[in-house]
Amino acid sequence: MATEETSSGKGPIADKITSTVTEQNLKDGGTVTLVEPEDAPQAQSFFSTLFKRQKARDLDAIATVRSVFDDPSIAKFYLPHDDYENLHRFDPNARWTYREEAAVRRKTDWAILLWILVMFFGLNIDRGNLSNANSDGLLTDMGLSTDDYNNATNMYRIGFLIAEIPSQMIGKRLGPDRWIPVQIICWSFASGGQFFMHNRAGFFACRFLLGLFMGGFIPDSILYLSYFYTKSEMPFRLALFWFTDSISGVIASFIAYGVFHMGGVAGREGWRWLFLIEALISFVIGVLSFFLLFPGPTQTKTRWNPKGIFSEREESIIVNRVLRDDPSKGGMHNREAISLKMLWQSLKDYDLWPIYLIGILFEIPTSPPKSYLTLSLTDIGFSTFHTTLLSIPVTVFAAINLLLVTELAERTHQISIVGLFTQVWSLPFLIILYTSAGSLSNWGMYAVSFVLLGWPSPQAAQVGWCSRLSNAVRTRAVSAAAFNIMIQLSGIASSNIYRSDDKPLYRRGNKQLIAINVANIVVYALAKVYYVSRNRWKKAQWEKMSSEEKITYLETTTDEGNKRLDFMFDS
Repeated sequence: MATEETSSGKGPIADKITSTVTEQNLKDGGTVTLVEPEDAPQAQSFFSTLFKRQKARDLDAIATVRSVFDDPSIAKFYLPHDDYENLHRFDPNARWTYREEAAVRRKTDWAILLWILVMFFGLNIDRGNLSNANSDGLLTDMGLSTDDYNNATNMYRIGFLIAEIPSQMIGKRLGPDRWIPVQIICWSFASGGQFFMHNRAGFFACRFLLGLFMGGFIPDSILYLSYFYTKSEMPFRLALFWFTDSISGVIASFIAYGVFHMGGVAGREGWRWLFLIEALISFVIGVLSFFLLFPGPTQTKTRWNPKGIFSEREESIIVNRVLRDDPSKGGMHNREAISLKMLWQSLKDYDLWPIYLIGILFEIPTSPPKSYLTLSLTDIGFSTFHTTLLSIPVTVFAAINLLLVTELAERTHQISIVGLFTQVWSLPFLIILYTSAGSLSNWGMYAVSFVLLGWPSPQAAQVGWCSRLSNAVRTRAVSAAAFNIMIQLSGIASSNIYRSDDKPLYRRGNKQLIAINVANIVVYALAKVYYVSRNRWKKAQWEKMSSEEKITYLETTTDEGNKRLDFMFDS
């Protein structure tokens, strides 16, 4: 029986080239070979992969992909753990059609993913409303400077950082279905508290608490979704995560536009009412989440829905397609705690460090211009209401590009190269801001900001990348939090690039952004080289072994997670 630390299902055996190990009867002199599935992607160039036509399928044909479970000789090394909550639905002989698979996936999208997106909307309207509040004069009304704004942003991110891993460990023990609603309700109170703040200390405290309660939401949600989807399905769903982020920004802008007209009601500024109303929206979402989240695909029956979401047949399809895609997901119970030893093992996994480095750096070139968009537009003469409306096209453009770049990364299987491309996108516009910001007209400045901030963020693809490279439930849970920590560190760094002594053109800040942008191009290239080199080394070690040695390795190896030779890295 495989344990969480030893279960695999990737690499030369079952992932990178979508192949499976087939052991011929060793007594008959057979060998362990790599067998290509019928629908495995063949090696192609970047552009032929991007523009290839998708082959039409017979919807009633068998959709079950071959996996390590199809060979009894090696299946024993990848079986789910005895405590795996969906074990009663695991069946190596399960078969289903493309029609059934599509129906189950569609049902999962509506029943599971949709509410996750609604919750993410609640998170984003509360954490993103500060920008809209600024356009209504929050800093002026409270006598604060842009440096105070930066420090408040840092307080939010510090709270976020503190909560990330502890929240993930709590969520893994209690279950995301219990812990996520608690988080939402807590941050709705912190957000609503901004209605009552009157000084710098109150401003900082509210932003800190907001970050503290939001810290674990994203990694908890990613872990939760991984129970229902295969690794190839996750990136697009995660892209919808950040698409929702952008769309929530659009909706929040319309809400702000209306709420700002309440300025003066009960003697309160419009931005105060904005904080309060959006906090109430989040609170309602948090309460409903207690009833609309479930522990896992085989645990959807409740007192108010005794039939559950999925039938037994649908549960079997979800469980078996997820495990055939990645057997490591059967390595822990969904309410099994991550021990301190597991935490340390995951944090010291050096093969994830290149992704963490990317996490610190990749957003910095566009982050300060994005954070300061509303302030910059009001500084150059646009009114509060025009500024609020002008931010909407930028947000929509970025949201569309996010979906496109995620699809590009999935179709080409070149995550590093796609990430490098996104850095090439932003570089010329940062150079324009540095050299010509003072000479551009108001609309010219807006046009440059529009294209720069419409930057195709590879965040969804990279979060999926991080999950794929983890190859263990414990590491997947911790790496999602660790990657998000890197992004928060990135936010702290970027929030201190535009300083009040550099305004209004921020030439020094833009020069620093250009330098970081160039460095990012180098980092992505080095990450590509690193993972290709690691795969080449692993493949060489594997191919040195005889058939008997390969079987012995699977039986006796102490290599864990992505250190196993039967695992290869996406690059």
